[in-house]
Amino acid sequence: MTYPANLKYTKDHEWIDVTGDSGRVGITDYAQQQLGDVVYVELPEVGTKLKAGQSFGTVESVKAVSDLYAPVSGEVLEVNGALKTNPELLNQNPHGNWMIVLKIADAAEPAALLDAAQYATLVK
Repeated sequence: MTYPANLKYTKDHEWIDVTGDSGRVGITDYAQQQLGDVVYVELPEVGTKLKAGQSFGTVESVKAVSDLYAPVSGEVLEVNGALKTNPELLNQNPHGNWMIVLKIADAAEPAALLDAAQYATLVK
């Protein structure tokens, strides 16, 4: 699996796609493979303030329930409502289906995350 170079990654298997002062957040292909078939996604309300590393929701699969962790601190600007009715989108295209959009509180935080090559090494 190759991981998109434009994304930053966490050791908890989330990604963030930073544009200006906001970022779209999702789970990696590795995460969805480990989970198996995703059947339910619980996401926060718009306006929720998160700290980097804080749980912002859960992904439920046929195998397990896993917490989702914020890659950076910020405020939830948008939630992907399509995942409520179609959680399997995360299995079909994990890097193309974001979960939340965060207004990034500290512009330096994304730089501390893993790049694609570092993440690929982590999950080998």
